Amino acid sequence: MQGLLNPRTATLLLALASVTALAAAFISQYGFDLQPCVLCIYQRWPYAIAIALCLGVQTPLTRPMIGYALVLTALALAINSGIAAYHVGVEQHWWAGSESCVGQGGTAQTLDALRAQIMATPVTRCDEVAFSVFGVSMAGYNVLFSLALAAYAGLAGRFSFGTMQER
Repeated sequence: MQGLLNPRTATLLLALASVTALAAAFISQYGFDLQPCVLCIYQRWPYAIAIALCLGVQTPLTRPMIGYALVLTALALAINSGIAAYHVGVEQHWWAGSESCVGQGGTAQTLDALRAQIMATPVTRCDEVAFSVFGVSMAGYNVLFSLALAAYAGLAGRFSFGTMQER
């Protein structure tokens, strides 16, 4: 188990997992024409941050900061899990999405204002499940995946600081 908690190994595995998650999102978007909603786009950013953090500490100069990068990666992925959980709640109609999510925008007073409101409405609504497997949406799987990666990054970060104190 210590091999998987090795900080360098952990950062590489977390970067690979984050690249895989983004690749799956882009393949579903461009390969299978599943257009993302606003919340889907928001869920991509923490993965990009995780990749930057994990790959940014691979040089000898930045390696002493690897523990901090793992902790920040855990934080970013935990936030991503929260965004995904919020998205699941919007999909299940447990709560309403934001204005940008479902195109709520009041009543237009003029034809031009109505046209602008229609053009600003997202093509893909956040409260509609575009694709699911075994009754779980992609956002639902993202909750679990992000949470697992956040826990792994947190454990590896803790291990990293523990090994630093032993030196």
